[in-house]
Amino acid sequence: MKFIPCTNQCTSDGSFCQGCGRSHTEISESKALVGKVVAHLFEYGYDDPEKFLEVLNKKSLARLAQLKEEKCK
Repeated sequence: MKFIPCTNQCTSDGSFCQGCGRSHTEISESKALVGKVVAHLFEYGYDDPEKFLEVLNKKSLARLAQLKEEKCK
C-alpha cells in the first residue's frame, strides 16, 4: 500500500477519508505518533530537531527492512 498524505479534503463519513483514502484509524494513529515525536523534541529541546528526525527516519527504515527480511524467511 502506498502512503497518501492529507489532501486537505478531509471527510469523516464512513471508515475512510474520501480526500486521501486512508482509514480514519490510520489517520488518528499517525496524528498521535506525530504528537509523540513533537512532544519528545519539545521535552529535550534539541537545537537541531532536523538531525533527530533524519536519524529517526534512517533507523526506522532500517528496522522496517529488517522486519520485512525476517518475515520472508
